[in-house]
Amino acid sequence: QVQLVESGGGLVQAGGSLRLSCAASGRTFIFSRHAMGWFRQAPGKEREFVATIGWNGGSTFYADSVKGRFTISRDNAKNTVYLQMNSLKPEDTAVYHCAASRRALFSGSYSIADYGSWGQGTQVTVSS
Repeated sequence: QVQLVESGGGLVQAGGSLRLSCAASGRTFIFSRHAMGWFRQAPGKEREFVATIGWNGGSTFYADSVKGRFTISRDNAKNTVYLQMNSLKPEDTAVYHCAASRRALFSGSYSIADYGSWGQGTQVTVSS
């Protein structure tokens, strides 16, 4: 079983920055072998893809809405994935969830179905 715990959310003004972290643990889970993703869900909306990073950090992919503003990275020694968010906009307001891919040695995906473990989420609120 995999445990994913997000942190770093909060209230920020438009144009500001936040850095989210997601710490992974699990007796049989090998973090360094799984792609990780960030998704977000705003009130009344479906969960949507934000960013993903491959198992070895060699590939990253972003939603068009965050490209150029957000950066996903990972530290396999710390079993942690990060999401650096710059130039935040009110429309970025949502609960942000991290997720671990179902498959090992995976390069990442925008599809929710490819992720089997999810964190509880951290709230990000951007004021105008």
